[in-house]
Amino acid sequence: MYIWCSLLAGLALLPILLKSLFPYLRDDCCYMWRSLKLGARLTLYKRRKPFYSILDRFLETAKKHPTKTFLHFEGNAYSYSEVDRRSNQVARALQNHAGLQAGAAVALLMGNEPGYVVTWLGLAKLGCSAALLNTNIRAKALLHCFSCCGAKVLIASTEVKDAVEEVLPALIEKGISVYLLADTCSTEGIVPLAQKISQASEQPLSRDHRANLTVKSTALYIYTSGTTGLPKAAIVTQERVWAASFIMAVSGVSSDDVMYINLPLYHSAGFLVGMCGSIERGMTFVLRRKFSASQFWEDCRRHDVTVMQYIGETMRYLCNAPRQGNEKDHRVKFAIGNGLRTDVWTDFLKRFGDIKVRELYGATEGNIGFINYTSKIGVVGRVNLVHRRFFPYLLIKFDIEKEEAVRNAEGLCIPAAKGETGLLVGAITKISPFNGYAGNQQQTDKKRLSNVLKQGDLYFNSGDLLRIDHQGFVYFQDRVGDTFRWKGENVATAEVGDILTTSHCIYEANAYGVKVEGHEGRIGMAAVTLKEGEEFDCSDVYKQVVNYLPSYARPCFIRVQGSLELTGTFKMKKVKLVEEGFDPSLISDPMYFLDPQRKTYVPLTENIYASISAGAVKL
Repeated sequence: MYIWCSLLAGLALLPILLKSLFPYLRDDCCYMWRSLKLGARLTLYKRRKPFYSILDRFLETAKKHPTKTFLHFEGNAYSYSEVDRRSNQVARALQNHAGLQAGAAVALLMGNEPGYVVTWLGLAKLGCSAALLNTNIRAKALLHCFSCCGAKVLIASTEVKDAVEEVLPALIEKGISVYLLADTCSTEGIVPLAQKISQASEQPLSRDHRANLTVKSTALYIYTSGTTGLPKAAIVTQERVWAASFIMAVSGVSSDDVMYINLPLYHSAGFLVGMCGSIERGMTFVLRRKFSASQFWEDCRRHDVTVMQYIGETMRYLCNAPRQGNEKDHRVKFAIGNGLRTDVWTDFLKRFGDIKVRELYGATEGNIGFINYTSKIGVVGRVNLVHRRFFPYLLIKFDIEKEEAVRNAEGLCIPAAKGETGLLVGAITKISPFNGYAGNQQQTDKKRLSNVLKQGDLYFNSGDLLRIDHQGFVYFQDRVGDTFRWKGENVATAEVGDILTTSHCIYEANAYGVKVEGHEGRIGMAAVTLKEGEEFDCSDVYKQVVNYLPSYARPCFIRVQGSLELTGTFKMKKVKLVEEGFDPSLISDPMYFLDPQRKTYVPLTENIYASISAGAVKL
């Protein structure tokens, strides 16, 4: 009897003992179990003939729950069946008037609106891939996007009509047909599409249009900035769409939840994680044109939102908004996103309640990602057996100054020690491929790193520095190379430098990002040299950056130097410039600040610097 009592007492204490020894065991087991189930599902989808895509998942829900609301937008609710029928009309209109065939690539240039979702579904029903163009890009960069993916059709919304008209002659010269989601358009060369859609049949399309679809077929082209100075078209396969959509499921989201999407649909976060994740779960989502801190919680309450998306900047805006008495009066359970600073994270939870924050790490084109499935603040993920088994990765020693991996005498990379910051690389395998960039073999090759652990192996170079602590938690440290991030966007320094040198006064330009207290990411700055006999022309430089760069890429600070410091291979050095920042009391070189009110660059004084540091100047 005594033995049995002791045994029962021991069993009763076992959970407490396990919790104290392995505080994250339950989280680890739950994540691994969900991951294995989702992996099994994806394997089944791959084997199904014909291939079962995310579109088929949408059609399945539309058939089972036709009246269920698919999306809310500006006071209107659209059911699954309504969106299904409307996308049939879009597909038929494009088939009849644009001559679209399966396998064609079509460029979409529009902001967040139901038309974006419906148009993409229509294209998917025709077996076409979609190139998601950033609505901020203009001129040269916009034209470049077509040469990447080979799209011969552009579908645009009325809000970006001016941007389309700016490059219309070049588009026509390239043989690209342009359609506008409007009833009428007086511009020659742009075909209005709205009436043609309304007049088309709502009848379902034959699945034969998608008969040749496989797990490796290209579903999307999502554009990402890089060291080339122009957007790169990351190839997103049908398999990658599924993998990204599973982020919601692995986070614990169900079909009864309601998602709030205020991030751009042309980004992978809004499109893949948000919209496709909602389709995978068979749930409802709320779509907003743009993020609004003042309307955020009111929207959540109005639509009973339970899952929100974020980037670090939007979380900071929410925490900086004026306090209200009902801040915890909402149903939000999950917040899914990336780039959240530890201090903002802590403040967010204190102000808005017990919300499970699922911080992500990943890249659209990358083959390795992490998710923080625990409640630990400040981390982007956690090492576990299942994840590492199917997606092999490691951190390797990296030389910041030389911007290259450190190698041993045998020419192999050196793994970073536990707790040491290193470059994240992911093994390129059949399960975790790197699909590269469309029409850019050079940049694709640059992201491949060979001879990492043994001669002949191949890894994806993330370009990011991470750290794994002794408990297995993963921390994002910084970006490396010629790209930095500001306002949730990647900024390519080569493009910024090229635009600056179009000013009549600038001879050379070295663009980089610097940290500003109280802000996520890095804001744009550039060191420049002037042409002989020229002075810095504030108004002309301002005109060039405003006309040719999106707002997030415009250098806020410019430093005029006598010469630019170069490496032995004539690359511009950035490390020292980044470290020195923009404090006029420490830098003797003339510096200028982009003043949006005066619409010019002005000398960066200590008073302006103090106002920026105090948060009194909006950046």
